[in-house]
Amino acid sequence: MKAQPDQRAVILGRYIIEHRSTVRAAAQKFGISKSTVHKDVSERLRREDPELYAKVKAILQINKQERHIRGGMATKRKYREIAEKRSSAANLSRQRH
Repeated sequence: MKAQPDQRAVILGRYIIEHRSTVRAAAQKFGISKSTVHKDVSERLRREDPELYAKVKAILQINKQERHIRGGMATKRKYREIAEKRSSAANLSRQRH
């Protein structure tokens, strides 16, 4: 994304609001670092569009409150996938013998 930093901050802010996105997801979508997204929406957006900043800040606060849940869900998904791979490998092994 090759926009001016202030314009980029507004674009990122709108994206975060429309998609209820996390900083990480916005960074991935626009191909920039999490640090850049965070700086844009916490500093530049505050100067450029205070009303949009307040809305983005509210969404990021919700994301912050929910991150431990998302982390737990990701861990659960990871170990379920590992168990499924082991189960599949065991089934293949039994079929061969």
